[in-house]
Amino acid sequence: MMRVFGVKKDKEPPPSLNDASDRINKRGETVDEKIKRLDTELARYKEQIKKTRPGPAQEAVKARAMRVLKQKRMYEGQRDMLYNQTFNLDQVAFASEGIKDAQQTMSALKSANKELKGMMKTVKIEDVDSLQDEMMDMMDISNEVQESLGRSYSVPDDIDEDELLGELDALEADMGQETEGEGVPSYLQPDLNEELNLPSAPSGHAVPTGRVDNQPVDELGFPAAPHASLRS
Repeated sequence: MMRVFGVKKDKEPPPSLNDASDRINKRGETVDEKIKRLDTELARYKEQIKKTRPGPAQEAVKARAMRVLKQKRMYEGQRDMLYNQTFNLDQVAFASEGIKDAQQTMSALKSANKELKGMMKTVKIEDVDSLQDEMMDMMDISNEVQESLGRSYSVPDDIDEDELLGELDALEADMGQETEGEGVPSYLQPDLNEELNLPSAPSGHAVPTGRVDNQPVDELGFPAAPHASLRS
């Protein structure tokens, strides 16, 4: 039976839009090449018509040129028809691609919506609010603990800050008076009289000459040097 009726052949799949567009573009390229050859032939006939005198020879050249021109017009019509077909195929392909993109977008949105619903089942707004409240309480407790640990044990709580500021200003004023000289406080300046064991300087009042405690002194108050007596 198979030899008599043969085997049923599988149908070939219909061509896609890209296949049809490629085939039409190839046909268009073939038609363009034919039109270029006809243009070259027409240019040659034009030169012959210019060089030929009016008469039977010129009419024969014109007849061949007219035949070539008709072929050119026919191919140009075919080329325009092929261009229109290609344009229609491009429009259909663009619409088809747009529908495919829309289908993929809808599929992605459905999948994301399903996944989002599953995630929202595990997250409740009441739990989020409760967690936020607990975190705020923990932060307040942490701040209180830090403040308590940073308290100083030796400083009483009833200290008047205004009184402390007044004492600080008075201390700065005293230090400014002591450092007016060379910038060294008086308690840091050495006492040269004590180090050198020198007598104190006179006060500037004139001391009358005479004897103090039965000892003669000069006009500055120092013990007078003994004078050697000259005997004749």
